Amino acid sequence: MEVPEMPNLIHYAIPFFVLTVVIEVIATVRIKMHKYAYKDAGTSIAMGLGNVFIGLFSKALVFSAFLLIYNELRLFTIPFTWWAWVLIFFADDFAYYWFHRISHTNRFFWASHVVHHSSQKYNLSTALRQTWTGSFTSFVFYLWLPLLGFHPAMILMQMSISLLYQYWIHTELIVKMPRWFEFFFNTPSHHRVHHATNPQYLDRNHAGILIIWDRMFGTFEPEVEKPVYGLVKNINTYNPLRVAFHEWVSMFSDVFASKTSLWNRLKYFIKPPGWKHDGTGTISSDLREEWEKQKG
Repeated sequence: MEVPEMPNLIHYAIPFFVLTVVIEVIATVRIKMHKYAYKDAGTSIAMGLGNVFIGLFSKALVFSAFLLIYNELRLFTIPFTWWAWVLIFFADDFAYYWFHRISHTNRFFWASHVVHHSSQKYNLSTALRQTWTGSFTSFVFYLWLPLLGFHPAMILMQMSISLLYQYWIHTELIVKMPRWFEFFFNTPSHHRVHHATNPQYLDRNHAGILIIWDRMFGTFEPEVEKPVYGLVKNINTYNPLRVAFHEWVSMFSDVFASKTSLWNRLKYFIKPPGWKHDGTGTISSDLREEWEKQKG
């Protein structure tokens, strides 16, 4: 099967990212009359540049893993046709939903994903605040795609398209999209909920492009009250190295410093963020449950 050449969309999109961030800065200051968080944006941009650089290596490894499965284990051979792109659109988005959802309930994956949630601001620069470690682990959620018969080049292209789509939803300047659009697609309103620490918003709206997965699997929450962004326990730093690795350091510290059984130590890798073996930790589900009791 002839494999068409696939451009690196993320690299081509960098000038667009720069231009739109500048436009948003102007709009924020002149229209919303808010001060723009330049230090926070600088950290987000630094994280994004680091992600692009590391991606030069991680994508090669991921492509190799996909290619190995495709060449040796694939069940079918899916050609590069229009209907295959439709299928990969839904399959990739479904895989992203579960990767994203599990990244909020499993501390090992959260250690990478927490980077994206570490800003207490919500703007286009926040979209650029990307992990430096996640590319080496998140690909496991997509291994079933080359197994089915999707070519690795097609998979990586659709993953890039999904990432590009999610860029524009990181803004407060767009309040709501048309109702039909809000029903089917991830929007700024839906994603503001995802980045919020309000108890009712925690671990909700994990969508990539389509919000239908959240509606189907019970993780959808509409935006009602004003979101408060950041982490349940904010790290309050602009240092990119600390942003990138603080949760990895904390997790391994819990594993090796906790005076408990080996099994309980291993649970620090698989339990939700905030879990403690002695029950003293607070996890997001506890906060949401408390909010639901108060509301009820």
